[in-house]
Amino acid sequence: MAENFAVPKYLTTMTFFIGFMMLSTTCTSLVLFPPKEIAGMLRNDTESINSTSTDYGHIVQEFPAAVFNPTSPNDIASLILFSNNNSYAPFGVAARGQGHSVRGQDLAPDGVVINMTALSNRSRIVVSESPSLGSYADVGGEQLWIDVLHSTLDHGLTPVSWTDYLYLSVGGTLSNAGISGQTFRFGPQISNVYELDVVTGKGDFITCSSTKKPKLFYAVLGGLGQFGIITRARIALQPAPNRAKWVRLLYSNFSAFSCDQELLISTSGKMERDGFDYVEGLLLMQQGPLDLSFYPVADQPRIASLVNQYGVVYTIEVVKYYDDSTRDTVDKVVEKLTKRLSFVPGFMFEQDVSYEEFLDRVRNEEKMLQSLGLWDIAHPWMNLFVPKSRISDFDSGVFKDILLKQKVPAALILIYPMNRNKWDGRMSAVIPDEDVFYAVGLLHSSGFNEWQAFDEVNKQLLQFFQDAGIMVKQYLPHYETQEDWKNHFGSNWQSFQEMKNKSDPNKILAPGQRIFNSLL
Repeated sequence: MAENFAVPKYLTTMTFFIGFMMLSTTCTSLVLFPPKEIAGMLRNDTESINSTSTDYGHIVQEFPAAVFNPTSPNDIASLILFSNNNSYAPFGVAARGQGHSVRGQDLAPDGVVINMTALSNRSRIVVSESPSLGSYADVGGEQLWIDVLHSTLDHGLTPVSWTDYLYLSVGGTLSNAGISGQTFRFGPQISNVYELDVVTGKGDFITCSSTKKPKLFYAVLGGLGQFGIITRARIALQPAPNRAKWVRLLYSNFSAFSCDQELLISTSGKMERDGFDYVEGLLLMQQGPLDLSFYPVADQPRIASLVNQYGVVYTIEVVKYYDDSTRDTVDKVVEKLTKRLSFVPGFMFEQDVSYEEFLDRVRNEEKMLQSLGLWDIAHPWMNLFVPKSRISDFDSGVFKDILLKQKVPAALILIYPMNRNKWDGRMSAVIPDEDVFYAVGLLHSSGFNEWQAFDEVNKQLLQFFQDAGIMVKQYLPHYETQEDWKNHFGSNWQSFQEMKNKSDPNKILAPGQRIFNSLL
């Protein structure tokens, strides 16, 4: 983690933006003066700088030279043009929504962080309909998914694909992929976008879609912010349900757990049409901590006993949405879908909640952790995509061997399968080359001085994958060298690099990703 010295480097770099504006015109041969229409939007006060010097991970700290508060997408274009036309040196520009990266991906060392929340306005969520697309929402890239939910529900509509946590920006999740338990059916969020407005790394404002500037459209979706800043997305909508049957099923055997998950995401016949709307999985581990808040208090002791007996208990989490028209049949549907599953008898638990309450389920956990001072702490997370063919090896080598035997505090561990055919291979997001693969999230959290121990575990896992020949792909990736990035993108690296050269030739966008400036 970078040290916060008494005289941070950003203060000297800031002369680039502010100091030169106060010097004589003897420096006019250098284009160092921000255009007057955006000069007042640059801030370098201590609060602005410090608030954008780290992210949700609280592991990386890098000071920007300034923070930019735009009032419109045109202001963003002007800032990027200013960087490109600056003969002193182009400076890095990072778009920051909620700062929910965990390895400094949305930071701009000695550059400019764009505070996308400055664009926030309710009017930037507009619900419409067309004969060709049906219902859709035009949404500002800075908008939160929770606000998109509220606005669309006002019209009886909803997006189809979500993330587990809704207080994330639209532009942020679309720059990665946006995954959750609906992904097996509808694909990631990037598969449910009709159109984008993008400000490229050259400062061009471009509207793109699958038929208009398609190469840019597909590159930006899942493109880690490398090709342009998303200022608007047109998102697919469908009629919204009212409520959700929320079910958890406990397993002591990994093979039964994974086979049942794969059955539930089957894309054949009635299982796709009439199956669950959401499928995820999570682990309960002996070393804890055990979060049993979902379950009835009376059942918590026997669940804890099951965990102590087996060391690891696997949980399938499924949801079936319903409304007034299906209220009388939803219980029978859930019974039919779960009857063929091999969970531990007597360990099926259910809640009946509103649709919004289910989608916003993480918010209550956030508030609880905030009250305990456990939200704004270090998060040495690792998110992976694992091929189905090696998921059993992953269980034995990671869950049972490394994590259980070494008694690594489990925090939250997610594991659930997805269907490759719900992803579009033209997009930049990288996934394993198998028809079914698993998302695995090792969502560790720690004190500020303890994250290194979890990071050592992460390194041990990566070494295990290499030694065992398990071809995992990182989701929300973090690599130290460009060679690692080349390996990550594989055969797509050349096209990724070519699009970077075309849309951001000076390599100014998203420097915190460290793809084209990995030595920062």
